[in-house]
Amino acid sequence: PAITGFLHLGGLRTALYNYIFAKKHQGTFILRVEDTDQNRVVPGAAEGIEDMLDWAGIPPDESPGRGGPAGPYVQSQRLELYGRAGAALLASGAAYRCFCTPQRLELLRRNALRSQQTPRYDNRCRHLAPAEVAQKLSQGLDCVIRFRLEKGVEPFQDLVYGWNKHEVAEVEGDPVILKGDGFPTYHLANVVDDHYMGITHVLRGTEWLASTSKHLLLYKAFGWEPPQFGHLPLLLNKDGGKLSKRQGDIFLERFARDGFLPEALLDIVTNCGSGFTEKQMGRTLEELISQFEVGRITTHSALLDLEALPEFNRVHLARHIENQGLRQRLVRELQGLVELVYGDQQVDPDVLESEYVERVLLLRKGHISFLKDLVSSDYSYLWVRPSVSRQQLQTISAEADEIGTLVSGLMTRQVAALTVEELNKDLRSLQKQTRETKYSSMMQLLRLALSGRQHGPSVAEMMVTLGAREVCGRIHRALSS
Repeated sequence: PAITGFLHLGGLRTALYNYIFAKKHQGTFILRVEDTDQNRVVPGAAEGIEDMLDWAGIPPDESPGRGGPAGPYVQSQRLELYGRAGAALLASGAAYRCFCTPQRLELLRRNALRSQQTPRYDNRCRHLAPAEVAQKLSQGLDCVIRFRLEKGVEPFQDLVYGWNKHEVAEVEGDPVILKGDGFPTYHLANVVDDHYMGITHVLRGTEWLASTSKHLLLYKAFGWEPPQFGHLPLLLNKDGGKLSKRQGDIFLERFARDGFLPEALLDIVTNCGSGFTEKQMGRTLEELISQFEVGRITTHSALLDLEALPEFNRVHLARHIENQGLRQRLVRELQGLVELVYGDQQVDPDVLESEYVERVLLLRKGHISFLKDLVSSDYSYLWVRPSVSRQQLQTISAEADEIGTLVSGLMTRQVAALTVEELNKDLRSLQKQTRETKYSSMMQLLRLALSGRQHGPSVAEMMVTLGAREVCGRIHRALSS
């Protein structure tokens, strides 16, 4: 990637397809930083991209941070290599020095636009004699190196789009490959690095498809074997528009901050695309690797419905809760969230015990999309004891004391593990022992005594989560106040 900003969903999708392709074929996934345009480099972006790939669970095998046998992995640290490559092309006649000033190039551009034509360089300096070049160099004139585009490009087989070719010499001028400051353009740096790093396969965005014939001409000029290219179709909004970077709502940092699991992001960007046998929510990274076939990638744009992302997250959060190792990590994270949100409300130490927090997670599995949902106001009863008076309960039912006694008796008689299903049956039976309180009123009374709220999970679920001792304690405190 170019380090002009932070990693977004489009970049994640490209990295993911490269990662799963490499792992499918026991290959090496390489992260190489493109920083040839120094004016657009954002400080810290390279580290941020690598951090986000680590967070997403698709870390590179070789990278600026990890190093590796083909380093350095930052293009600005490989300038000597590009200089030698440019000199080799000059020596073979495949490239030439161009002395055109920025003012002349701007004039060409304006004239083309005025004539409603696509701006292109007119290849003026291609025809300079060696003596003219030497004279201009002796005068100390600034120059760049341009590559001679030749007509009659050979077709290539793209892994996604099939046989392709673009007669680049007919639609554009000779491209700059080495700038005056010694920095290469993307075209030269990419080709040189892929060769020296031993890259065998490149999966990149479809916007580079038209440039591939140009890159293959460079490979031919060097006498090198090119890698195989596969161009991934665009990732678009569900309405077919471009993903918006304006509000920062497609950057990975935002998703991580908002509590999304990386597995949910990997799942949704592959689910909306192609390359797999079928669309299926809930795939793990291992399943993505085993099911992936590059030949199944279609040329249709992938339409991403971000409104469905919370549902993807719910599915993957449930899977985390089911896994004992991952569940322990969630327990610690939830304990931290409780302290953060309710720390000033006299949280009882009992509610931060791992066993209790784990029970909460298991009972709410499949019901929540985010871990932070469990510290929302609907679930405050889990962490802070409600302040409810006997008078409040009696306004719901005059039999508040009798109901309290019946429920406390039920809870103390329970010897086996409480289940929501069994408790619901028991509560129905208890209601029949009251004189005039309806079942709905009894549930309203118990909900208020246990949570201080009118809404939330079922009363039976509250009771199972809180446990017998806590349920009895809350009812007793409410009726005693």
